[in-house]
Amino acid sequence: MAEAVFHPPRRKRRVFESYESPFPVDVGGKDFRICQAEIINNNVIVRNPEDIEQLYNKGYFGKGILSRSRPVYSISDPSLVTKWQGANINMPIIASKKYQCHVQWAKSILQEQGFDDCSVTKILENYTKPLELPFLEEDGAEQTGNSCNRMGPNTENTELSRQSSTAIGNVVALSPENQNEGYKKACLEGDPAFDPVAIHGSKEQEEGDLKEVAEASCQKHGFLMHCGCKESTEQGSCEMIKSKECAPEYVLVQEEEEGSLCLEDAAAHAQENVVKKEKLVCRRNPFRIFEYLQLSLEEAFFLVYALGCLSIYYGEEPLTILKLWEVFSEVKPNFKTTYMAYHYFRSKGWVPKVGLKYGTDLLLYRKGPPFYHASYSVIAELVDDNFEGSLRRPLSWKSLSGLNRTTVNASKELMLCYLIRPSDMTEREMSTPECMKRIKVQELIVSRWVASRERSEQDEL
Repeated sequence: MAEAVFHPPRRKRRVFESYESPFPVDVGGKDFRICQAEIINNNVIVRNPEDIEQLYNKGYFGKGILSRSRPVYSISDPSLVTKWQGANINMPIIASKKYQCHVQWAKSILQEQGFDDCSVTKILENYTKPLELPFLEEDGAEQTGNSCNRMGPNTENTELSRQSSTAIGNVVALSPENQNEGYKKACLEGDPAFDPVAIHGSKEQEEGDLKEVAEASCQKHGFLMHCGCKESTEQGSCEMIKSKECAPEYVLVQEEEEGSLCLEDAAAHAQENVVKKEKLVCRRNPFRIFEYLQLSLEEAFFLVYALGCLSIYYGEEPLTILKLWEVFSEVKPNFKTTYMAYHYFRSKGWVPKVGLKYGTDLLLYRKGPPFYHASYSVIAELVDDNFEGSLRRPLSWKSLSGLNRTTVNASKELMLCYLIRPSDMTEREMSTPECMKRIKVQELIVSRWVASRERSEQDEL
């Protein structure tokens, strides 16, 4: 049998972040934080922005539901932010077409609630009308009007090189959630505290009441989760989240208007060209989308069982470790096998992630996905002392060859992880995570055997 050779991980060329910690725990115990998550539709979701930052930055647990990995979703259009960067703006900037899509989504939700078309039109027109740029006073009260001129730079400093009718004016616009730097970051990345589904108001709404309109426009959003604020949590944090739920989100919409006609010189045949003037208009966003952190079942159980830094709720009750072991095993029949493999590799210093896109159970990263490409694709199997058992994935030579070729083409190695269960272990012992104490692990790296290469190596010996 050929001996396995360890190949160093392939480092990514451009890395723009620093490595903080392998786990979201503090050795001294000073900054230890117990995060909260919810089980919704068989998924474990974290919505508190502080918890999201804690779990992802320290150990790269989970992924953003709207991002490839790191939860950095923002409603702002990056090209528009770059275009208007001289305006010194602290509000999201979106195009008019994108804003109209949000209006249409809000319109469809209102129609589903039984409002007639005339009422829906009036409600949305009233809610999305142009506004004065808001800002915060020292006491946090929202104010509008000409008094905000003192807050910002002169208009002369915000003019763009392109033709535009106005460049925001004499203001630095601050939305209510941008009172400090943390709130500003949460606004740009999507703050779960503003979950619109958590707003449960009466359906009998008056058209002129903007607060109830916001509730109606955001109710029944199918793919957003309910607020994770529980009675058992700290009262102060609950009140802060509830106070933010009804706060509107202000966005700057880039709109175009036709300006006066300008005549070209005679060489251009005196044609009249319409000059498109662009301006930013402050409006309320009638349909808000937030990004949450989604944890795999293995990641969630590891944070609860191994690190003790996560509390998972179902409804309004936190689940115990034994209950989670039972629930996760029902949701995912092979959970016990994959979790034992996950726990093993996490303990060895690797960062395991879901390997579904490569046809395996896990992908192993050194330090984390931002720094290195995955080194191994892992298939986990639970066997007895004789390496026999009801294999979840019986591999034929054809399927094994195809899986190995897929792995090698992605510059990874295929690893078979056998979790050896003692013959005398009963199902009752397997019903608790304490069974892992008696489990042994055997790793096997699958590599392609090349006859010519093997012969040349034997000749050298």
